[in-house]
Amino acid sequence: MRPFVTTLAGAIGGAMLAVAIVLTMAQKGLLPINDRQMQSYLMRHPELAPAMMGQAQALDDLKQQAAQTAALKKIGLAVFFDPAIAFVTGPANAKKTLVEFYDYDCPYCRASLPTVRKFYDAHKNDTRFSFIEFPIKQLHGESAILAARASLAARRQPAHYMDFHFALLGQEDSITEDMVYGEAAKAGMDVAKLKADMAEPGIEKALQSSIALAHKVGVDGTPTFVLNGKMRPGAVDDETLADAMKS
Repeated sequence: MRPFVTTLAGAIGGAMLAVAIVLTMAQKGLLPINDRQMQSYLMRHPELAPAMMGQAQALDDLKQQAAQTAALKKIGLAVFFDPAIAFVTGPANAKKTLVEFYDYDCPYCRASLPTVRKFYDAHKNDTRFSFIEFPIKQLHGESAILAARASLAARRQPAHYMDFHFALLGQEDSITEDMVYGEAAKAGMDVAKLKADMAEPGIEKALQSSIALAHKVGVDGTPTFVLNGKMRPGAVDDETLADAMKS
């Protein structure tokens, strides 16, 4: 079969019935199956396009998930809990693990904050958590980098880190220096130390290491979670997070 029809053959649950009909007819020789003729047929039946686009996207998603799963299996979970890359908290021998790649200016990370914070508060004594910087400068500009640097420096005052982290994610506007220092003070941090630590070369090295890890495992957006060793991209709510953490 030509690639175009092969894509159709990969249809999964939720496809429009019309797509299945086209595929069946093509397989039986009732429709032409070369690319040009198929495209011509679809031009006359544009109502099929949304379903086909959905199937193509679904297949792409499955391929990406397979690649991410393979990458996770290859490198193992330990790398996500390296304190040189992540802020790690919770029992080292915990059976459940939650990793989050985030960007402080990401609206979906902010939307997930209430759920993540609620879960953290309820499970900080029985779950191993890892919080990893993945600022996407192309989308959120320099403010995302500023926030990531501040977060990395804040790890050197670990007793106050989680309050600071949640406070930055709770902002409604792009992160500014005034926000960073103001929230650091509210969290009980030594602001002068934070400023000095943000300027150290080691902060840039740590940031690049976390970005490199994200790319290595196929993370291309935020938030992306690794829940009990399984990749889950996108925002979460209470129900989806609870269900994912059961597995």
